[in-house]
Amino acid sequence: MNYVTMLLTSSHEKEKFSCGNDMLDAYLHKQAKQDVKRNLTACFILTDDTKHVKGYYTLSNSSIPRDLLPNEIIKKLPPSYKDLPVTLLGRLAVEIKHKGQGIGAILLIDALKRCYYTSTNSIASMAVIVDPIDDAAMNFYLKYGFILLPDSGRMFIPMATIAQLFNVA
Repeated sequence: MNYVTMLLTSSHEKEKFSCGNDMLDAYLHKQAKQDVKRNLTACFILTDDTKHVKGYYTLSNSSIPRDLLPNEIIKKLPPSYKDLPVTLLGRLAVEIKHKGQGIGAILLIDALKRCYYTSTNSIASMAVIVDPIDDAAMNFYLKYGFILLPDSGRMFIPMATIAQLFNVA
């Protein structure tokens, strides 16, 4: 089956989406469209040739205090930056009936490619950050090279690592 990721529109059947997490379901059903309209986030959905949402993720600009980053990253950055520009992968969810089919990986790879392209072509970002919702999400991100930021619960992956993942470094 061929899948495509695209921006969420009112024509997508988001009300039928269920990932098993009430908060992530409610976000897509009730809030995502308003957040997009207010330019608070961009919401990308994965679908096939139907209007049905198989999974989604959100991206927005953010920053992270430099003192949260590991020393090996900090020492490479100019000291004048107290907060560093990052891209927040705010939510990522896969519909229950499509779990175990690699759709989470497809969504994450699409998000990372989109973040990398944007950071090198229009809006600077030195990393992608996530706030994993639970241990399963944390383990998912660890498999793809994300690093846990101690004492924050956040995880990040530098753009340089993303470039290496896609052989563009």
